[in-house]
Amino acid sequence: MGGMQLDRVLILDGGLSNALEDRGLDLSSELWTARLLLDDPGQIAAVHRDYYLAGADVAPTASYQASVPSLVRAGLSQREAERVIVASVELALGVRDEMAASSGRPLLVAASVGPYGAVLADGSEYRGRYGVSATTLRDFHGPRLELLASAGPDLLAVETIPDLDEAEVLVALLDDLGLPAWFSYSVSGDATRAAQPLREAYGALADSTTIVAAGVNCSAPRDVGAAVCTAVEVTGRPAVAYPNLGETWDSRTNTWSGDASFDVTSAAGWIDDGAMLVGGCCRVGPADIASLAGVLGGR
Repeated sequence: MGGMQLDRVLILDGGLSNALEDRGLDLSSELWTARLLLDDPGQIAAVHRDYYLAGADVAPTASYQASVPSLVRAGLSQREAERVIVASVELALGVRDEMAASSGRPLLVAASVGPYGAVLADGSEYRGRYGVSATTLRDFHGPRLELLASAGPDLLAVETIPDLDEAEVLVALLDDLGLPAWFSYSVSGDATRAAQPLREAYGALADSTTIVAAGVNCSAPRDVGAAVCTAVEVTGRPAVAYPNLGETWDSRTNTWSGDASFDVTSAAGWIDDGAMLVGGCCRVGPADIASLAGVLGGR
């Protein structure tokens, strides 16, 4: 499976966007966190550093919502856009090397691969079924995967995928690329956000030669446990689990609402059920990751 074996539980970071907003930064543009790759990359580096200091073993890059088309729409040339995507990985690798040297801990960088819907900036990553062809999805994801891989991350984080149709395209591209990857869906209950049964969704990952873990992210904490069990059973791989804080995103107002329900003590149960990669997603911050690291201790 891509030449990478998960032999210990790894703690992931939390949400990049909320940590940046807590620093007083405006992320209201279509590029979201990727805007800072252009305007203030030092802030992204600082957040990567904060999460490593909190106890995270893995830092996903600020490339979730970065794509050549979206960066070109923002005024960059194609070559400049490609360079920004590569730079997202190089930035995180620099922080990783710095923090590993000072802490003596083995640390990793995962190049974040968001869904097609993320660059539409209209909440489509929480719905799926974009109304585009498999060819369009391949043409979108293929070049970006190659750019991210060219920068030398430890693995890819294919995350918040809402749709089995998109997953099938991505799995083929990942296996052609050959870099280890985790693959996580955004779910609602026992289905993808596009309403496909999770058993079918994880079944699309089962024969992959590069996916080292499968699971769930940016979903309600209450939905994580069942998804972890299904992912492990269907794929035969360890699970990855990093829910959001439990609130609901409104793409019309660009705000979160509802009550927080993320409980770091739940991670022990996810691990017992087969998760080897655990952390948080949107609205989960460095303090939460520090609490998670404390709860997991030497696991």
